[in-house]
Amino acid sequence: MGQLKIDLLNTSFTIQANEDSEYLEQLYGYYKRIIEDVQQIDSVKTPLQLSILAGIMLCDELYKEKTNKLSQELNSQSAKDSTQPSELEKRTLDMIEKINKVL
Repeated sequence: MGQLKIDLLNTSFTIQANEDSEYLEQLYGYYKRIIEDVQQIDSVKTPLQLSILAGIMLCDELYKEKTNKLSQELNSQSAKDSTQPSELEKRTLDMIEKINKVL
């Protein structure tokens, strides 16, 4: 269990989590970099606006990553499916074979 002291956007507090402290520090450092990027936007002024926009940016990043991964998995599955006959194709071929035997 790790601990992390957060001192950001005029707020300071400590959290405990099931992750180790080193990992929490890495996450915190990444979040601070996102906050610094958001602070470059002139129209965003308050700490609440900064934190909300940073959260949205992180959600966007995560969403894109998940959709890319899902797309890759679907493409991989499609490639496998195209090389192996589906259950319907197998049944159809079996029926054709039976019909040919009867004829």
